[in-house]
Amino acid sequence: MATFLQPYASQSYALLRIVTGLLFLWHGMQKLFGFPAPAMEGTPAFVTFVAGPIELVGGVLVMIGLLTRWAAFLCSGLMAAAYWTAHGINAPFPLINGGELAALYCFVFLFIAAQGPGLWSVDGARS
Repeated sequence: MATFLQPYASQSYALLRIVTGLLFLWHGMQKLFGFPAPAMEGTPAFVTFVAGPIELVGGVLVMIGLLTRWAAFLCSGLMAAAYWTAHGINAPFPLINGGELAALYCFVFLFIAAQGPGLWSVDGARS
């Protein structure tokens, strides 16, 4: 059944990819540079120096659509690891353990990895 938004599916997906990458890169900026808000106190060095660069660089790559599948897959794996090491050990449900955002990012990035760059992307312009 066609909907009135179906003709805009490609543009909607591109917006999903761009906005997800943009929001994700700010997590890396916070961890690495304390901007736009200071990093959480007590953040382990591993999180700062491993997750921070993946969030920053991966977010930029997904946002601009460069090496999209690989970057999104790496970001998805990072969020799966973040969920199970920082949230899933505290309680079984994401609403209770604070892992909703990590779980959502994990599956959105997995979708982007499967879907590819789409419109308005460097990868699309190169091919």
